[in-house]
Amino acid sequence: MRRFAPILLAALAVSPASAQSLLNGLFSDHAIVQRDRPLPVFGTAKPGETVTASFAGQTLTAKAGADGAWRVDFPATPAGGPYQITASAPSGSAAAADVLVGDVWLCSGQSNMEMQVGASGDAWNQINNGAANDTIRMVTVEKADGRAPAADFKKPPVWKPTNKDNVGAFSAACFYFARELQKTRKVPMGLVHASWGGSGIEAWMTPAALRKVGGYDDAIATLELSLKDPAAANRRWGETIKGWWTAKHPGAAATAPWTGGGAWTAAPDGLGVWERWGVPALADFNGVVWFKAQVELTAAQARQTATLAVGQVDDMDTTYLNGVGVGATSGGWVDRDYPLAAGALKAGKNTIVVSAYDTYANGGMYGDPAKRALTLADGTKLPLTAWTYQIEPRVGPDQPRAPWDTLAGVSTLYNGMLAPMGPYAYAGVAWYQGETNVGRDQTYAPLLNAFMAERRQGQAADIPFLVVQLADYGAFAEQPGTFATAALRDAQRRAVVADGHAGLAVTHDIGNPLDIHPGEKQEVGRRLALAARRVYGEAVTTGPEVVSAKRVGDTVVVSFAQVGGRLVARGSDRVIGFELCDATCRWADGKIDGNTVVLTGVGTKVRFAWADSPTFNLFDASGLPAGPFEVSVQ
Repeated sequence: MRRFAPILLAALAVSPASAQSLLNGLFSDHAIVQRDRPLPVFGTAKPGETVTASFAGQTLTAKAGADGAWRVDFPATPAGGPYQITASAPSGSAAAADVLVGDVWLCSGQSNMEMQVGASGDAWNQINNGAANDTIRMVTVEKADGRAPAADFKKPPVWKPTNKDNVGAFSAACFYFARELQKTRKVPMGLVHASWGGSGIEAWMTPAALRKVGGYDDAIATLELSLKDPAAANRRWGETIKGWWTAKHPGAAATAPWTGGGAWTAAPDGLGVWERWGVPALADFNGVVWFKAQVELTAAQARQTATLAVGQVDDMDTTYLNGVGVGATSGGWVDRDYPLAAGALKAGKNTIVVSAYDTYANGGMYGDPAKRALTLADGTKLPLTAWTYQIEPRVGPDQPRAPWDTLAGVSTLYNGMLAPMGPYAYAGVAWYQGETNVGRDQTYAPLLNAFMAERRQGQAADIPFLVVQLADYGAFAEQPGTFATAALRDAQRRAVVADGHAGLAVTHDIGNPLDIHPGEKQEVGRRLALAARRVYGEAVTTGPEVVSAKRVGDTVVVSFAQVGGRLVARGSDRVIGFELCDATCRWADGKIDGNTVVLTGVGTKVRFAWADSPTFNLFDASGLPAGPFEVSVQ
């Protein structure tokens, strides 16, 4: 392997017009590219242009297609560097200096992957006393969503080396994983971090992948319609919310909120956070509150086009004008401004109804009250005041989220954050997500398997996909029962088992029952590294994992593989955390016998560590916990 030289190279001159697109944004100064396999280098030029690209002493040419996309594939290069990557075309040139060759990992997910070193445990020491390391570099992709795949990043990505000035802003789980893995795979580690707190897995997947799973055709069709005819898509989405409400309130059409019917209560002037209104029912309310305002128009005014502005809504809105859906937006920080075509308004009284759906913390209609107005084409601005409200009961299923919802829609984060990466080559993917999908465990395993397959497209077919299983958070189990987080963990486990090149980092012993964002990310990183090494075929274990449960007389014998040394029941002479289930579940005493646990009693299913915050004591001698599971008894 080539010796890594100090950073002395200056970037070549770059033509301003082509700096962000001639070379894909990930090919920038200090980048790390994938070793030991053909290396795609790509970008965008003018259609039909010939692009000349150079890397590691090789020069290749390609012709840009009708969409301007071009690509060359350089021969496999061993770990080393630094190099330069250059690209030139008649319309300009671009270059990336100080490029290393090593292993590149995509780290993605939601807030626990997003959590920075500076916000995780032992932060001060890791930032101030950690060793600088120019061979671990991270690039954090700017948050962006989209209704169609983006060609470019929202902001040009910036690669940063590990040092005191940078590491505090790194994804903690991703960084600690790379630092640990580099102890055994002594090559540069490039980390491409693309996460967004609160995101569902569906937002990170393409429509094609979602169609393979099934159940998303209507959402995809509505999203695609929004690109061709936004007004039609808003009407269609408005009807979807109507269907949800009607299913909850059969026979109540006369009081449907979007019609202005039913009982309404005067809201405080200026609206704002409903938790601060002094209304007991809203003091700690997460859910839907309907808001209504009305405005009188003359016939001449009603004939005009207009813009309906309702300000900021936390977290998301579906807005109706005279019973017709005219807009839906997610994000409490976004001002809503919905265009109205001629004919949307009517002479006389016009009713505006906003369904404000809050999923976490504060809810309401925020911001400057003066922004809530109907502005006509002739410039007339009619304030929307005297708002009233009604609270949607929290019974039945939650309100669905629009398919273009930033975090809970379909393909939105793929479009904004993953699509711009193009065919950038990776060694593997580390995925820390699932909290948002809790409660939808039945669909999660097929979604995760489809996502893994999709992320491998264009990559080596066997690249590792590492999944961080959800840590403990929430309710303890006083009795066996139904626990949504436990079910999601098992869906993660099943998806990993079904994939031939995936690994699981079990973390249900290092979470925080009171905090969904546990600070212990160094151990998460260590377990991710163990999972990677195991997928690579190394003789390491990642903790005891269930193989089978078999009835033997009046007992059930549960067998485990990947046991580090031996099974251990911490703090007891019996194993805690098992359940035997038939129509109902009950606690089961267990005794360790080699690499098995013998449960007293029989049942058709066995559960282990089945709670949001499980109580259990089964580990192996290396200190790794047995992962939670539900399996059938054979």
